[in-house]
Amino acid sequence: MPSEQRVPSQRTLTDRTLVVSGGSRGIGLAIAIGAARQGANVVLLAKTAEPHPKLPGTVHTAVADVEAAGGKAVAVVGDVRKEEDVARAVDTAVEHFGGIDICVNNASAIATEPTEQLSAKKFDLMMDINVRGTFLLTKACLPHLRESPNPHVLTLAPPLNMNPHWLGAHPAYTLSKYGMTLLSLGWAAEYAEAGIAFNCLWPETYIATSAVANIGADALKTSRDPQIMADAAVEVLSRPARETTGQCFIDSAVLASAGVSDLSRYGGGDNPTLDIFVDKALDKS
Repeated sequence: MPSEQRVPSQRTLTDRTLVVSGGSRGIGLAIAIGAARQGANVVLLAKTAEPHPKLPGTVHTAVADVEAAGGKAVAVVGDVRKEEDVARAVDTAVEHFGGIDICVNNASAIATEPTEQLSAKKFDLMMDINVRGTFLLTKACLPHLRESPNPHVLTLAPPLNMNPHWLGAHPAYTLSKYGMTLLSLGWAAEYAEAGIAFNCLWPETYIATSAVANIGADALKTSRDPQIMADAAVEVLSRPARETTGQCFIDSAVLASAGVSDLSRYGGGDNPTLDIFVDKALDKS
């Protein structure tokens, strides 16, 4: 089978346990399904217990999707901002699967209004979900990650691009996402001796999620499928933790390093729209 038609990693996540925040849909669910295809166990922490009129799927349909892909899954209805809900998700992983090998900080909120139009409520929401939620889930997983033979924490956050364009485009949102990145890089240094990998993963282009759908149909046409993030995540999470830490990865670059050069199967057309915080197309030659 040609390399561009497979999940690039030849390693396996069989019987490894992931805790994923915000995994009801989109990139989080795609990563959960990608891991499940290699036999992983998944605990999904998400708020959507009942169908939403404007959003697809619930945490329960996500569990069904993960199990259909070949993994085992458990739903935890909860809010990543609440310490007790995060603790319940971690306890559920340990009770059902005996431990935790991987933490995926996927839950995120976005508001890009200009500063004078951005409400304090939206500012607080982004800080609480993006920064506090990442802190709470990672902290709760850490004692169990220490016991894993190949522990990884993967945070969906961008490289620290200090281009004034991005700093000025939406400072509050940028602060919240860069906060996630700084936590990850800081933890990579703090837990280097423990051998726990901390990395960030960010898409080179728009990804066809509900957030992008809100922009409009044209944006969806130039967006890649969430599967590209799933394939890149599986590749990173399959690597030895001590050799793969403190990095801010871009999905297409991860796949290129694994020998996947043809990204056409992920959609987006010939010129997919670059995601925010990405200045230009990467040189993959």
